[in-house]
Amino acid sequence: MKRILSILCAIAVTVAICAPAFAGNLVIATDTNFPPFEFKDPDTGKHTGFDVELWDAIAKEIGVEYDLQPMAFKGIVPGLQAGQLDAGIAGMSITEERKQTIDFSDGYYNSGLLIAVPMDSDIKGIKDLDGKVVATKQGTTSEKYLKENAKPENLKLFPNDNAMFMELMTGGVDAVMFDKPVVENFIGKRGQGKVKVTGELYQGQPYGIGFPKGSDLVEKVNAALKSLRENGTYAKIYEKWFGVAPE
Repeated sequence: MKRILSILCAIAVTVAICAPAFAGNLVIATDTNFPPFEFKDPDTGKHTGFDVELWDAIAKEIGVEYDLQPMAFKGIVPGLQAGQLDAGIAGMSITEERKQTIDFSDGYYNSGLLIAVPMDSDIKGIKDLDGKVVATKQGTTSEKYLKENAKPENLKLFPNDNAMFMELMTGGVDAVMFDKPVVENFIGKRGQGKVKVTGELYQGQPYGIGFPKGSDLVEKVNAALKSLRENGTYAKIYEKWFGVAPE
C-alpha cells in the first residue's frame, strides 16, 4: 500500500510539473473607452477595437483562453503589480518609469502625443499652453508630459477621453493633449470642422502589452506578435481599424 501511495504521489507531482503554466482563463485588462483601440460597440454591447482584436489573435496563436476585463486605465498597472491581472493591452506607452514595475512586450504600435484645440485657437504648440486650461486623461503619459513641459493655469484630469473632448467642445478647456490615434480619430468624426491639431508630435513612443514582473507570457506573446506580422494577420487588423497599412 505504501508503495502504491508513493507511486501515486510521484505521478501527481509529475502532472503538476508538466501541466500548462497558464491553467484556466487568463485575465486580460483593457481600457473601458479608448477608440479605436478599445471601446464598447453600441450595437452589441461588447468591447471591440484594434487592441481587442489583436489580443484575440495573439491568444489563438499561443493557444490560451482569456477573459477580457475592461477597467479604468489608471488601475491597470497596479493590477498587474498586484498579480490580479495576467496582462493589460490598452494603448499603454512603454516608458522607463512603467518598466520599473511591470514587464512589456515588444512594441506593437508607434504613437505619440498631439494637442487638439478649437479651430479658431491661437495655440501653436506646447509652450502656448502656459496659463491655459488644459485637459487630458488621468494616469497617462500625457498627464506626466504636461506637468513636466508646460505650465497650464489649470490641468483638468478626466477618467475617460469622451469627457475631456466634450469639455473641449463646450469651451470648458482651451486644449486637450492626448495620444495621437485617439485625437485623430476624434477630429475625423465628432470633432470634424470644429477641432484641429496644432504643434508637432510630442514624445513619440510605442505601445506595448503589460505583464506582471517575471511573467512567462512575455516571451510567448513576443513570438506571437512576430508570427502575426509575418503571416499578414497584424496588417489585416491594422488596416481594418486605421484605414492604412502599417509602417
